[in-house]
Amino acid sequence: MIIDTVTNAPKYTGLNPLFAKAFNYINQNDIANLPDGVLEIADGLKLIVATGNGKTVEASLAKFECHDKNIDIQVCVKGLETIAWKPREKCVAPNGDYNPEKDVRFFSDAPDMSFQLTDGQFAIFYPEDVHAPMIGEGEIKKLVFKVKI
Repeated sequence: MIIDTVTNAPKYTGLNPLFAKAFNYINQNDIANLPDGVLEIADGLKLIVATGNGKTVEASLAKFECHDKNIDIQVCVKGLETIAWKPREKCVAPNGDYNPEKDVRFFSDAPDMSFQLTDGQFAIFYPEDVHAPMIGEGEIKKLVFKVKI
């Protein structure tokens, strides 16, 4: 997992060729005014724009998730978002089977830690990062780039 600010994004573009395309998209668009929805940015790079009210810890942990075929770049555009996290290798309580169509696997484990993102901050979640986003109060607007691996 990586946590940083969008201003430091160039440090991470060498990690995956699609990271540069995702961060360029952020720099070339008025992300505060993007409408909610799903956009195909490039082959292997999808963007989900979502605005919604924060959830309780319990509601978010009901979908404590990780992915096998995608890396998530989650960018907080507006609001204060708490995200719970645990390394996949420490998760021992699967919550259902892997869904290959949605590329999601859920766990019932308790997180090891939580952290907050606010305007202009992002987290990168690799397949080994189990995460529960959107914890908070009030409105949260975020971008989720799905980077195919």
